[in-house]
Amino acid sequence: MAIRHDPLDRDRWARLRFSIIGHLLAAPPQTGELRATLLALSSKTWQHPTTGLPVTFGLSTLERWFYAARHASLDPVAALKTRVRSDLGQQRVLAATVIDALTAQYRDHPGWSCQLHYDNLRAALADDVPLPSYTTVRRYLKAQGMFRKALPRGKLRPGQVAAEVHRQSRETRSFEVDHVGGLLHLDFHHGSRKVLTRAGAWVKPMALAILDDRSRLACHVQWYLDETTESLVHGLSHKRSSGAAWRGG
Repeated sequence: MAIRHDPLDRDRWARLRFSIIGHLLAAPPQTGELRATLLALSSKTWQHPTTGLPVTFGLSTLERWFYAARHASLDPVAALKTRVRSDLGQQRVLAATVIDALTAQYRDHPGWSCQLHYDNLRAALADDVPLPSYTTVRRYLKAQGMFRKALPRGKLRPGQVAAEVHRQSRETRSFEVDHVGGLLHLDFHHGSRKVLTRAGAWVKPMALAILDDRSRLACHVQWYLDETTESLVHGLSHKRSSGAAWRGG
């Protein structure tokens, strides 16, 4: 069977839910028979409204749909639409205690997974501090650039130790400005392969990359054969930016 593609997933779900429990509104079961009727529906297989794959629904889910449709004042199908979160698209604010605990955990254990951070956060927080959801913690770690890092094998060299001490002494943020175009980063990246020029010489090209701090958008990327001031000025002249702060890599 072909799957119909409607503009909104909420409408597809509402129609499926009503098709499952709608007949119970037209012919309500006798007193004491509702649970048995819903139990029989929970054993059936239905077609997922988005993927078309077989899916089943539990007794409590069907019961919730039934009462939502029966108590609807106007349109029972509309009452079965998936509710939209009131805070959709908003970053949930974490308590200062939670942020401090997460920051300390990541500083001491950068190789932990997000799930491990969450489990240890649950154990570290006091009972009077509400525990955020796993999704909120994972989103915060990602926004702050606290990604899982591979642990080095063997003993660290003195330079690696010094670099780690320097990193931990500075504040780590995913971006430094509050709006797009406020700060741009640039640097030359040496290519991994050599190219043959018209003069017959093999050289390693260098890519000048200019990134926006806030959006991480690559404003301009261009290959050069050297890393000189002339090449830098040439690349900047192609990036026609006004009023933006610059920071070299």
